[in-house]
Amino acid sequence: MTIQLIKNISGFKRSAITLVLAMFASPVALAQDAASAEELAKQLSNPIASLISVPLQLNYDSNIGSDDKGEKFVLNIQPVIPISLNEDWNVISRTILPVVSQDDIFAGVGSQFGIGDIVQSVFFSPKEPTSKGWVWGAGPVFLLPTATDDLLGAEKWGVGPTAVVLKQNGPWTYGALGNHLWSVAGDSNRGDINATFLQPFLSYTTPKAVTFGLNTETTYDWESEQWAVPLNLTVTKVTRIGNQLVSVGGGVRYWVESTDNGAEGFAVRLMFTLLYPK
Repeated sequence: MTIQLIKNISGFKRSAITLVLAMFASPVALAQDAASAEELAKQLSNPIASLISVPLQLNYDSNIGSDDKGEKFVLNIQPVIPISLNEDWNVISRTILPVVSQDDIFAGVGSQFGIGDIVQSVFFSPKEPTSKGWVWGAGPVFLLPTATDDLLGAEKWGVGPTAVVLKQNGPWTYGALGNHLWSVAGDSNRGDINATFLQPFLSYTTPKAVTFGLNTETTYDWESEQWAVPLNLTVTKVTRIGNQLVSVGGGVRYWVESTDNGAEGFAVRLMFTLLYPK
């Protein structure tokens, strides 16, 4: 009986010690999780980070068309896949696949739903920043005529250059992404493509992995000599759903300048991103 009592006391001590260690270890683990989430949030602010992600971006625009009564939903599926080429270089694939639902955009033809044209970018980027902390990448961009409806795409093949440069300083990320597309083939009855896209961006990430972002997604059409300038303000947070790391958020945008028959006023954006850190 004495031996059993000693065993019980020893077992109780082990349990007590385990509980005390767990109490002290839990805040450390939580802090590590928070730090990891903060780092992931910062990586998401970098378009060419070495992070596999699948952003789902839902945009709603209204006041479109000749009578300003049209509306459009666009779900952009945007997988980002970095690939290590060697010890010094990565190649990053960024795809934008739009799923579009629109109504009363074009007079007399009602609504359309389907896939739009894919924009495929490929960035070659050094793994290490420059001596002054700048991160950069450059490569080709392609326009693929994948639209399932004539009114959802340009019916043109396009190609051109793309580049991005950015710097991360503490919680801040700032930089710009741009590309230019020329049509090189496709339906001769459709208008040629000669367009420049510019996306300067600024973001601030808190220790709780909340990111406040500001950017524009400016397009200049050299054929029609028209600007489209939406200003986007977003808030996102990295968290978990079960075992899956995700980023969730949303925001608003305002059309500072719009093309003929383009969107006007305020619009809404919702974002959900699946994260797959190495």
